[in-house]
Amino acid sequence: MFDALYIGATGMHAQQAHVDAIANNLANVNTAGFKKTRIGFSDLVAGGVVAGQRAGAGENGAFVNASVGVGVQALSPGKVFAGGDLKKTESPMDVAILGEGFLELAMPDGSRAYARGGTFKVNADGLLSTQAGVPLKPNLSIPENAEAITVSATGRVQVRLPGQSTPVEAGQLELVRFANPQGLLAQGGNVYRATDASGEPIAARAGEDGAGTLAQGFLEGSNVKLVEEMVDLLVAQRAYEASVKVVQASDEMLGLINGLRR
Repeated sequence: MFDALYIGATGMHAQQAHVDAIANNLANVNTAGFKKTRIGFSDLVAGGVVAGQRAGAGENGAFVNASVGVGVQALSPGKVFAGGDLKKTESPMDVAILGEGFLELAMPDGSRAYARGGTFKVNADGLLSTQAGVPLKPNLSIPENAEAITVSATGRVQVRLPGQSTPVEAGQLELVRFANPQGLLAQGGNVYRATDASGEPIAARAGEDGAGTLAQGFLEGSNVKLVEEMVDLLVAQRAYEASVKVVQASDEMLGLINGLRR
């Protein structure tokens, strides 16, 4: 009975983590570029001696050694990088990535981070950056008097200056890919950092080497599907209730055992 209490508790804890992940997905259903979180599960197994089982036992009647299940655990949450629907904004500072790839960011501490496009701006240093002011790599200097910015599908950035009919080259946006993007660590604000699980970033030119292309004037929507998340929420709730029933039943059985002493 004590094992059943513990097993039921692990089930409740795992399903609570599942519900938390679903709740966060639903809360960000309208967040541009958001990638939903998925929770995996793994059974917990302990080695031990199972009393009363003599199948295959030796002449001395030794009990059979076996591994028994002791519950479930929620695995580390991972991001699902399936593409979201494109939303046309017609803003020249909105850029989406069609396909695989991330834009590299130069963080204030000197480290590197990665983003799936978004709404950009020109920061105080005149560099093309995220809304938080983090510049893109390589640094793209935008003249203060620029009248328009154009980003091609291959990442070529041009600006139009007053009195000039020919655009001026500002630089080239490069993409990076990862062998296992699910291993990236989310930092908030749709920014990710590389980990040992994700592997090192692989440089790629937009439209080549398996990398996607850029779409100016578009934002990538969240890849959260409301119907799927609601169904998953119901399943997680029922699984949680089942684990609660196991704990209640075990508690009642323990109460009966205690009553036998009277």
